[in-house]
Amino acid sequence: MDHIREENNTISGWGKYPHERSIEENIDRSLVIIDKPSGPTSHQVSAWVQELFGMKAGHSGTLDPNVTGVLPMGLGHSVRVIDLLHELPKEYVAALHLHSRANLNRFKEVLKEFEGKIYQTPPLRSGVKRERRVREIFSIELLENKGRDFLIHVRCESGTYIRTLCKDIGKALGTNAHMMDLRRINSGGFTEEECQILQDVRDAVVCYQDGDESELKDMLLNYERALDVYPKLMVKDTAAGSLLNGADLAVPGIMQMDDFKEGDIVSMISPKEEGIAIGKAVYSAEKIMDLEKGLVVKTTRVFHPVGEYPQRWK
Repeated sequence: MDHIREENNTISGWGKYPHERSIEENIDRSLVIIDKPSGPTSHQVSAWVQELFGMKAGHSGTLDPNVTGVLPMGLGHSVRVIDLLHELPKEYVAALHLHSRANLNRFKEVLKEFEGKIYQTPPLRSGVKRERRVREIFSIELLENKGRDFLIHVRCESGTYIRTLCKDIGKALGTNAHMMDLRRINSGGFTEEECQILQDVRDAVVCYQDGDESELKDMLLNYERALDVYPKLMVKDTAAGSLLNGADLAVPGIMQMDDFKEGDIVSMISPKEEGIAIGKAVYSAEKIMDLEKGLVVKTTRVFHPVGEYPQRWK
């Protein structure tokens, strides 16, 4: 970490390193990245996983029934971090069909015109209010082309409708277009390489119930992974318990921290690197180094189970 508040901070017996968690604790505090198949809704997949593990489960970022790909799911306590992933960028590979031929160079030029802020109206069958809104396309590129069929890669803001994007590309080319197929390859930093198919998850759970936890343990990702996108701020054990009960972070509770600016969202972790909470920085990290007292982070959400750290202040 970039900034250290004080030296010789000792690590107490409170808490537990994520890699030291038992398989039961692991299941309750983990994410499993599902490779959603074509057919079921995201809600149906979530219900299936919930029934399989016998505990609450929640997914991040709804995919239409015929869309496949990366579907992060939280188990037990980890459901609390799922909402954070909704707001993070997504990546897709889409197959687009033009209703009439277009010049290939012109197609590439039109793709570049869609990078940046764009306006979209959700499609009729979407589950949100149909009003015009702004979304950002961070990058869009052509991967393959065969006749009037095009394979494109899109990295975009969460909530972007790729089906609508394909239609708009067609209009910009002076014709019509429709999306033939869509796969999400990245959601909130989780990739295809980390995905598990549903049948493999089921088999791993059955093996675990029969006494072999190795396969399931390899599939589970600690919920702390979902916090990696934020600057980290390590807090003392004496502060962790209070944060878990909703307290804001004060200067005396800080051990180390990454560099961040005033107003940034920061991830507060324990000395054993457990994800405690996230909050909004009242000051920059550089400014905090000069302070001796006062609140420095407004806690917005807590993740770790309450009761594993002592509560020292309210």
